Amino acid sequence: MKTPAHNSLPKSARSALLKLGGDIAVARKKRRISTVSMAERAFISRGTLYKVEKGDPSVSMGVYATVLSILGLADGLGATADRRNDSLGLDIDEDRLPRKVQPRSRNRTRS
Repeated sequence: MKTPAHNSLPKSARSALLKLGGDIAVARKKRRISTVSMAERAFISRGTLYKVEKGDPSVSMGVYATVLSILGLADGLGATADRRNDSLGLDIDEDRLPRKVQPRSRNRTRS
């Protein structure tokens, strides 16, 4: 069943989730963790794990974060939207800089 989460998802986000899910599945298999064991460790059903590994957008971000943590891959999650790597945001900030900077007045009265 397609949900609004499926229908409104931009193509780039959908592709990113599909890749993330596939990478999670490969990482789990490399570590020889069964689907039963992974689901138990993440406190989710095997059906939800199946959705995670398929990149389903209806699964909560918390579940993805838990699974990544179990795999030892959660460190990069916090860097996903790191403001220091936000090239668009940095460009916007730069566009807002004043064209000229006026020197401060030296004739301030002191009390």
